[in-house]
Amino acid sequence: MGLGNPGAAYADHRHNLGFRVVERVAERAHVRLQDEVCAARSGAFGSTVLALPQTFMNRSGFAVRCLAERAGVVAGDVLVVYDDVALPLGRMRARPGGSAGGHRGMESVLENLRTGEVPRLRLGIAPEGGFEPGSDLAPWVLSPFSEAELPRVAELVERAADAVETWLREGIVAVMNRCNAGTVAAPLPPRIE
Repeated sequence: MGLGNPGAAYADHRHNLGFRVVERVAERAHVRLQDEVCAARSGAFGSTVLALPQTFMNRSGFAVRCLAERAGVVAGDVLVVYDDVALPLGRMRARPGGSAGGHRGMESVLENLRTGEVPRLRLGIAPEGGFEPGSDLAPWVLSPFSEAELPRVAELVERAADAVETWLREGIVAVMNRCNAGTVAAPLPPRIE
């Protein structure tokens, strides 16, 4: 499940990085994200469903819960991919659960699934040096990446797609072992084709 905001006006925004990663996984797996089910664009291969909620970021949980119930899976079987202002651009962090860390989209997911035990892959979007305490982060997350950032973003999307594929094959611990140091520490298995 990639988190973001629907529509062309938001497509290049930092807040839509989760969408971009899931779209990349879908592209690699030759899956079209088109079905409008549970207020989400989705597509499937095997028993895997890839989805992008169309409810806007802060209401993502409705689509996540609906799709999980429809597929008959528990919260631990859902991987949520989203942007994170607490991590510098290019860093990834995977966790098997925990709090939302102030991310409203993830708050909605946890509230709707009624548990903090939801695997997640957080993607760093913070600028070098971070933010000033008390900064309004909305203008940052709702802005496009700069031209200078685009190569790092493209690399991050590829590494994050690798991490999602690793999660599908090996689970969250394998992703944590390979990604939480800031770069992929061990070679990833071949991509899903």
